[in-house]
Order: sequence, then structure tokens, then C-alpha cells
Amino acid sequence: MKQFLSFVKKEFHHIFRDLRTMFILLAMPVAQIIIFGFALTNEVKNSRIVVWDQSKDAATTSLINQIEASNYFELDREIYSANEIETSFKKGKVKLAVIFPPHFNEDLLHFNKAQVQLIADASDPNVANTLTNYASAIIMDYQDRITNERKLPYTITTEMRMLYNPELKGAYNFVPGVMAMVLLLVCTMMTAITIVREKEMGTMEVMLVSPMKPFRIVLAKAVPYLMLSAVNITSILLLSVYVLDVPINGSLVLLVAESLLFTLVSLSLGLLISSRAESQQTAMFISLVALFLPTVMLSGFMFPIENMPLPLRTVSNIVPAKWYYSIVRSVMIKGVGLHAVWKETLILAGMFVFFLGLAIKNFKIRLA
Repeated sequence: MKQFLSFVKKEFHHIFRDLRTMFILLAMPVAQIIIFGFALTNEVKNSRIVVWDQSKDAATTSLINQIEASNYFELDREIYSANEIETSFKKGKVKLAVIFPPHFNEDLLHFNKAQVQLIADASDPNVANTLTNYASAIIMDYQDRITNERKLPYTITTEMRMLYNPELKGAYNFVPGVMAMVLLLVCTMMTAITIVREKEMGTMEVMLVSPMKPFRIVLAKAVPYLMLSAVNITSILLLSVYVLDVPINGSLVLLVAESLLFTLVSLSLGLLISSRAESQQTAMFISLVALFLPTVMLSGFMFPIENMPLPLRTVSNIVPAKWYYSIVRSVMIKGVGLHAVWKETLILAGMFVFFLGLAIKNFKIRLA
């Protein structure tokens, strides 16, 4: 045990004396969770719009105020002709035009109906569709408010409820995915260079002639990064709750335990890469390129796996981030317990044993 602790202490020295390593381990996860947490979102807010109000009555004024009061729209200016709409779109600052025809309030009072035209810049179809849906919802809310109890016969009213995320905040979806991406990349990237660094520095010979078995040497390499990863998990969860306003509805102990298990999977994967790579550049390249794209594309937090072809859905099962993302979303957002995520937990545990076993098996006890 004393020899094992000596190896762990040596690895800590390697980390603490390299400021770049310390920055990557501790500062980069904090920066990534903040940047990605705010940047990666499917919400569209503060979109600039123009309004052509040809009626200028109480109804149109009230509707314009209601649209402008929402977080989704910001009134750029009023326009007074159809030509100004296309001119505004071509400048690129305006995404939506709201047009009220003449006699809007009179038509609403006398004919019980009136028209509002929404013209969107569909060069980005997703944004255009989202903005028209937002505006339509505000208009329908105004209609329901002025209608009150005057309902038409046989009117069918649809009531919608959004469970777990009633405000449809994008952070609820992206924070679990960003957690998976940050932990996998940082933990794997740093451990991927540990063994190969010893080869390049010429200190591997000292390790090989020591009485330590390969199993203990590999574990000694992983322990410091596991302890530092626990600090990262704590900082990520604190930022998620207090900065990104994502609640932890389930068990905090279970969430931390699952995060540590995923960290062990990432560390064992990094050790496997390190044991096979011949240089630090190769190890970094494999850990960044070979893991970043599958994590982003096949974990489910950027693109729904259900919409992918069968071969890609099959390949996604070997991506550890997919299972961890499912666990975090279920525990953190839905508030479920271990009984609901036991299958994903077993899969991650199996991946940890598999990758660690391969790393130990591929650890070369001879340099030549």
C-alpha cells in the first residue's frame, strides 16, 4: 500500500507542477459548462421584429404591447409600407414582421374575426417556425382574454401541460448533455497522456523495474484524476443549479454517484488510449476527435437518437455519454430513483470493467 500511495503522490506532483494541466482539469470544465449552458439552447429570445399597424386602434396597440412585453420579441421599429419589410429582412437585423390590416378592431367587434399577418425570414427555417409559433401563441392568448365567457357552440378547447419543464427552458436539455461531454473529454483527455508521457520522459523504465504490478500502476495513474474529477462534478452541479437555474429534483447522492461512475468509465477509456498510443499528440488526437464527435452526435442531447437510421442507433449504444446523459436527465430533471436507471448504471459499470481490463492487458511491461 505504501508503494501504491507513493505512485499516487508522484502523479499528483506531475499534475500540480504543470499549470496548463491544472487549467485544463479545473478551469476548463467550469468555462465549458457556462459557455455551453448559455450558448447551446433551442430557445429563441429577444428577436427583433417590425410592426406595420394600419389600424392604430385599441386592439392593435394592446396586442403590440403584449408581443413586446414577452421575452421572445423586441420591437425594432414601426414600418409604414410593404417595401420596408423586405428591406428590413435584407439588413439581417429583423426576423419577423407583424402586419395589422385597417379596421382591425372594428372587424373584431362587428364580425367577431380579424386577421393578423406574420411574415418571417425563413432563411433559417427553424428560427422562422419558432418565432411564428411564439407570435401565434401570444395572439391566441389575447383572443382568449377578450373572449372571456363568450364561447361559440361546440368549441373544443385543448389544454396542454409540460411536465418537468413547464417553461420549456433549453438548459434543462443541454446541461445533462454538457455534463456528459465535459466529464468525458476532460477525464479521458488527461488520462490519455499519463502512460505515454512516462514513455516520452524516459521514466517508464523506473516504473517497470519497481515491484508494483501493472494493475496497481494503472490504478495509481487514475486515482489523482478521479479525485480532481470529484471537484469538477461539484463545480458543475453548483453552476447548473445557481447559474443556469436547472434544479436537482432527484437524489443528489445518486446523481453524484452516477457521475463518479461515469468518471471512472472516462478514466479507464483514457488509460486504454494511453496504453496503446505511442506519443502524447496521438493520444490527444484520439481522445479529442474519436470521442468528441460520437459524444455530440450520438449521445442524444443534440439530435434525437430515435430519428437516426438503425445502424447509427446501434452504434450509439457503445457511446458511454448516451447512458450517462439518460441517467442525469432522469435523476436531475425527472426526479427518479435508482429503480428507473439501473439498466444504464449496469451498462456503465460494465464499460468501466471492460475498458479498465483492456488498459491493464495492453500495459506493456517491456519497452521493446
